[in-house]
Amino acid sequence: MGADLIVGVISDTHGLLRPEAVSALRGCDLILHAGDIGPGGIVQQLAQLAPVHGVRGNVDRDEWAQTHPITEVIEIGGRWIYLIHNIAEIDIDPRGGFDAVVFGHSHQPCNEYRDGVLYFNPGSAGPRRFKLPVAVGRLRIGADGVSGEVIKLAL
Repeated sequence: MGADLIVGVISDTHGLLRPEAVSALRGCDLILHAGDIGPGGIVQQLAQLAPVHGVRGNVDRDEWAQTHPITEVIEIGGRWIYLIHNIAEIDIDPRGGFDAVVFGHSHQPCNEYRDGVLYFNPGSAGPRRFKLPVAVGRLRIGADGVSGEVIKLAL
């Protein structure tokens, strides 16, 4: 495998795609949206930066949202990622088959390994919730595996 691949991760935009989020995701090889996308063509705007995979969140109920699955399995650079909005609804055991589980919903960033699997939540990139940071994330995919970075946006 050559150079590492960079996967942008965004979640809980709730119809708000901030320019700071777009800047942070520019240059990624792929973008994952972990749900609660919201209306307003968010996925189409992100697709101008890189190919996008997105799952439906609990507030994505309108007709446009039906084009997005509840979960998705993505292979990139020989690594396997399980994408879901609410980690509490995970319906598989990712150990042994997945390198990372990417999720959203809580608006709280998470970047930790459990049983050899990276559990990654970039936090919310949309409207601020309580005192939680507004953030996106990046996954680095390479020969050594998958690692994550949460990027707090300067607003």
